[in-house]
Amino acid sequence: MHPAKLRNALIAVLIAVCIVPMAQAAGSKAKEKPKDTAESVFNEGVAAMKKGDYAGAAGSFEKALGLKDDFAEAHNNLAYCLRKQGADHFDTALEHYNKAIELDPKLAQAYHYRGVLHALAGDEAAAKADHEALLELDRELADQLMKVIASGEEPEGHGGAVTAW
Repeated sequence: MHPAKLRNALIAVLIAVCIVPMAQAAGSKAKEKPKDTAESVFNEGVAAMKKGDYAGAAGSFEKALGLKDDFAEAHNNLAYCLRKQGADHFDTALEHYNKAIELDPKLAQAYHYRGVLHALAGDEAAAKADHEALLELDRELADQLMKVIASGEEPEGHGGAVTAW
C-alpha cells in the first residue's frame, strides 16, 4: 500500500474510532430523570396508603405539599394517614382536614374523615356538623359518617381518602 494511502486510511480510522464518538457525546444531552411533580408524589402516597403504610404515605403527601401547598387532596390524605397512626396525631390531622376544606369547600372526603376524627375524639356535635355538610355534598359518605357517629368505631377502607389523581 502506498504510504499516503496508508496514512489517509489510518486518519480515517482514528476519526471514526475516537473523534466522532467524542463529538456525538459532547453534542448530546444526558437523559435527566424527570422532576417529581406534586401529583406524581401524591400518587406514590396513595400507593403506600393502600398498602397500609401510613407513615410512608404521610411522608409522600408532605412532600407533595412542599411542591404545591394549595393541594387540598394532599392535605386530606395527609390528615387521613396521620389519623390512622393514632390519637397522638389527631391535632395535626385536624389542621390538615381544615386546610383541605378551606382550599376546597366541596371536597366531601375531607368533611367525611374530619367527622370521623371528631367522632373518634368524642366530639359528637362537631361530627354531626360535618355530617350536615356532607348531606349536601355526598349522601353515601354522609351515611358512612353517621354509622361511625353511632358506633364510635373506625370505618374500614379508604372511603374518605382521595385515591386517584
